[in-house]
Amino acid sequence: MNRILVGLLAALAGAGVALPAVAQDVASLAVTPVVIAPAQSDLARTIKSGLAATYYGARKDSLAYREAQKLYFFYGARHFEPIWLDEANGAVGYSAAAQKIMKLFGAAASEGLRPSDYLTSALDVTAVGNDPAKLAALETAFSAATMRYATHIYTGRIEPLSIDANLDIQPKQLDQSALMLELATSDDPAAVLAKLEPTHPEFLALKARLATFDATQAERPITIEAGATLKPGMSDPRVPALRQRLELPAVDGLVYDEALIAAIKTFQAGAGLEDDGVMGPATLTALNGGAPVTREDILANMERWRWMPRDLGKFNVFVNIPEYRLTINRDGQETYATRVVVGSTKNQTPIFSDNIRHIVVNPYWNVPSSIIKNEIAPKTRSNPGYIASQNMELIYQGNVVSAYQVNWAAVGDSFPFRVRQKPGPSNSLGQIKFLFPNKHDVYLHDTPSKSLFGRAFRAASHGCVRVQNPMEFAAALTANEPNIDRASLEAMFGSSERWVNPEQQVPVHLAYFTLRVGADGELRSYADVYGHNAKLIKALGLGDAAAPVIADAAPADTTLSP
Repeated sequence: MNRILVGLLAALAGAGVALPAVAQDVASLAVTPVVIAPAQSDLARTIKSGLAATYYGARKDSLAYREAQKLYFFYGARHFEPIWLDEANGAVGYSAAAQKIMKLFGAAASEGLRPSDYLTSALDVTAVGNDPAKLAALETAFSAATMRYATHIYTGRIEPLSIDANLDIQPKQLDQSALMLELATSDDPAAVLAKLEPTHPEFLALKARLATFDATQAERPITIEAGATLKPGMSDPRVPALRQRLELPAVDGLVYDEALIAAIKTFQAGAGLEDDGVMGPATLTALNGGAPVTREDILANMERWRWMPRDLGKFNVFVNIPEYRLTINRDGQETYATRVVVGSTKNQTPIFSDNIRHIVVNPYWNVPSSIIKNEIAPKTRSNPGYIASQNMELIYQGNVVSAYQVNWAAVGDSFPFRVRQKPGPSNSLGQIKFLFPNKHDVYLHDTPSKSLFGRAFRAASHGCVRVQNPMEFAAALTANEPNIDRASLEAMFGSSERWVNPEQQVPVHLAYFTLRVGADGELRSYADVYGHNAKLIKALGLGDAAAPVIADAAPADTTLSP
């Protein structure tokens, strides 16, 4: 293969292309002239013949033509020398690099992938003989399998939008040409491909758990039986098991005592629950690890981590919807956490990443058109006083108009108005909102409806994310800002909308993970509130899981709010 690599390097030098040190993200290479170097070996001439037949035989406006052209140009720049095939004593076999990658294909299950996606019959080297077309097909089939593996390990097997329109995640783009060249010149192609794996600690923890899943299933913590809500001073036959579960010394008696209460509070705080020391249904579910974890759950959550940006940001905001929890993280460490209310199952919060660019104090609420159509317009037609009663304004062609001055009979079924709610105590956004402008018109905000934060099921908004302690969050969010802090924001409270633009944009991730790895290393599972997990399991071919959307487990929130 040395002669082949020399030919490759010469071709690259002639084309003016620099060899990449690692696989790149989005391809952004400068346009360079297409160089078709002459084949210099019998095997290269065989590959050229097969590629040329496919390229020139395809219809010019077809995907097959574009793919064949890409391969023809790629191999043409390297004298049509193969990467994956080698010739010795007149027999063609796989190169050393190819053999190492074949081992990766065989071990794909340890990565949460399927070996059968890569080890296909098209890679059978014994079936090609010296047929030019078959040799070329084998070479390109191995390239395709390698790129398929690389893409799967880098950005996942499934395109998010194919699961649900609310999974607004653009798959990361892999510079396949740069990666192919790096693999061709590497002594350790397995290490090159390993660089593509997510480095998120939770992904790596899930991967480690996958490797020992059967063993860890046998070592699950003791299960606490269902029963009455336990409050301080009560007696209950489950107390000994509860003390064992929380690793407290055994004592005589069945009293829910101060030591148990303190241990439950510590557990609740770590699980993002109300740390009141009362063992109710939510705490019991969390103690028992939530719903039983399956191998399919682990694989689906690993897939979602592959969808995430490789770099979440050194300082970022992370909202996990099934957990109803927001955190601020610095250098991978959680520095702040609070409860949130997310979109209902009917008005789901979309999943995507962006950057917080603005903070708005005393915000107007510009009511989304869907809420105007379904809720506000019907009520206003029947009662023009409804607008004023909600501290709202009708806007027509940029001007505020009175609902009493509108001839509603003439308007008919149309509603040619925008609606906004004025700043004030009853404003649905509360006193502050945090903007990351996006096509979904969702953001983080305060709310006057505080009661929902005390519920275990908190999917109740029209899509935006309501923050339980917005001013605490604002203080943590602006920790890096020299001219903005909680006091300066609170000093703006009043009746006029005020916009504040931080110097640094903060990455924000609206994510969907039904499994999280706690600080104690234990897996915690959360309800598949929107059904995304079940749909993904099915798309991955891991089972016949239906995709039920969990019905609201709490009374509907009747307050108009995003």
